[in-house]
Amino acid sequence: MSAPASLTSLIPSGFKIFTSFPEILIIGELVFGGLVWILVASTEIPFPDLQGWLMFVSVSCFIVTSMLLTLYLTGMQKRSSSWIALDAIYHIAAAVFYFSVAVTEARDTKINFKITNVYKINIAVSVFAFLVTLFYTIHAIFSALRWKSSS
Repeated sequence: MSAPASLTSLIPSGFKIFTSFPEILIIGELVFGGLVWILVASTEIPFPDLQGWLMFVSVSCFIVTSMLLTLYLTGMQKRSSSWIALDAIYHIAAAVFYFSVAVTEARDTKINFKITNVYKINIAVSVFAFLVTLFYTIHAIFSALRWKSSS
């Protein structure tokens, strides 16, 4: 019988993250999260505080996901066994926050359509925000399963 895998070997390092699931979802999270960030900055939202929340979530998740990608590429997760828990907790939180962004933007699209009829960018933001939510949710589920199996 083979020895059980160590906790730190469950998250791949280096370029293996581009061939393993759910880490490959990081690419979609960055690409579509960046699109959400860019499009939110160019939309007309009737409530500036909500646009601030949308920007905060999209920029924060983009930065933290970029940092995780960099750390996984360099193999920093091999130094501590808490990376599995951190990965799961972060992706769960990001999925919840992005869901709030997607719902808020969808509601703002409806309001903006009634006010100005300029809504195509808002629709794109809504679609991409729901797509990023899907990426983060799938990543969160598989990260939580990995966390549960490692404990």
